[in-house]
Amino acid sequence: MKKILFLALSVALSAQAQNLPKDPPKLNLSSPLPANLFVELARAVNPAIVNISTTALPKNNPRGRDPMLEMLEQMYGFRMQQPQQQQRPQQIGLGTGFIIRDDGLIVTNNHVIAGADIINVQINEKSSEVYEATVIGSDERTDIALIKIIAKNKEKFPVAVLGSSKDLEVGEWVAAFGNPFGHGHSMSKGIISSKGRDITEINKIPLIQTDASINPGNSGGPLVNTKGQVIGVNSAIDARAQGIGFAIPIDEVKALIPQLESRGRLARGYIGAALGDLDPEAAEYLGLGEDASGSVITNLIAKGPAANAGLKVYDIVTEFNGKKIKNSFDLMDAVSDSPIGKPVKAKAIRNRKEIALNVTVSERPDDKKAATKKATTPKFQGEKAPYNIGFTLMDPNSDLRKEWGLPDDMKQPVVIETERSSPASRSGLRVGDVVLDVNKQSVEGTKDALKLLKKGTNTLRIARNTRIQIINIEVN
Repeated sequence: MKKILFLALSVALSAQAQNLPKDPPKLNLSSPLPANLFVELARAVNPAIVNISTTALPKNNPRGRDPMLEMLEQMYGFRMQQPQQQQRPQQIGLGTGFIIRDDGLIVTNNHVIAGADIINVQINEKSSEVYEATVIGSDERTDIALIKIIAKNKEKFPVAVLGSSKDLEVGEWVAAFGNPFGHGHSMSKGIISSKGRDITEINKIPLIQTDASINPGNSGGPLVNTKGQVIGVNSAIDARAQGIGFAIPIDEVKALIPQLESRGRLARGYIGAALGDLDPEAAEYLGLGEDASGSVITNLIAKGPAANAGLKVYDIVTEFNGKKIKNSFDLMDAVSDSPIGKPVKAKAIRNRKEIALNVTVSERPDDKKAATKKATTPKFQGEKAPYNIGFTLMDPNSDLRKEWGLPDDMKQPVVIETERSSPASRSGLRVGDVVLDVNKQSVEGTKDALKLLKKGTNTLRIARNTRIQIINIEVN
């Protein structure tokens, strides 16, 4: 008691010395938390929690054969035994989700289901019943995904109640629900440690920080308040420390759900430019001071929005659509959030002088749609590459542009099909890639590209979303 009184006296004297108010703000302790609060939370929330496991099927070969083994077999002339475990589907992840609608609509993290061919969902860990889920929509940059399960007997699923993250206060009690390390339904408690954590490397949305235990497998689970309302989606941890976890505010998630459900993705702005950060070395190379900031244009898609607006390689974008740009993440987010089809103002530094431009942002080409085109039954008809290279090209027409979100002025041929186990697929060529050069010769159409192909080594320069890549394809 003496220690407590001494501490209070010391605080009062210190406040007086600094001309600060002596009396701290009074806390409202008239309604203490009930002793069984977290027991009741567990009873209310757990029924809507789902455990998620994801599986990847063997790729590039319908028989599950390793392309490297096939190449060795061709070299040595006899069939080689593939290790048995490589032929089996591989479990690639565990995670959590929560049901938000009684017809089986589930919120989880994009990174939980990314790359999965099979998504299994278990509601009651004491039951062997497992549902196979389908992906309704997902977005990598916000790390949110919607999946759905179908009731087997027209049952209605229990749902989690969505609250609001707008009025959260640091110090509020919260509980995190999930499937840590695959152990099944688990709950941990803590407080809101901070709000608005800006960690652009993992999410464009400022995050909620909590000290409630969040472990691998908890991703996609709900963070709830003392009313049992979801106020965040558990997403990440700081692996360097204990008790530092992050959740995506539920108000941001609620704003994304309608578009993810209706379109399967978020409409994102695109300017057709590869970006780099302006580090001190780059600033010195470009003749700028050490304090200079911005995002450097490192490559441009010909006749893309950025090129059409007059941006050039080595331009340093410092402002876009009213937002100050400090690095490439800032510019990616500013472009992504810009209105599609409308000009926005941009500022850049070129040759140490500031310039102003108007950039008309287009919608980002949808890699996901392109990647999921059926290889055996392509909707569009193109021309096959010679020498059994294993891909089909097509010049973009209005239907292809509309379905795949291609720019109206793009003329280069597009890969619309790759054959499994072919030299093209083994080299990493994908459906949706735009062929710019073949063997260091620029191409403007499918016929140009196919004429330049040869036996031996073929070098293709392709555009994939906003990146330029070089792919070498060996043909015997």
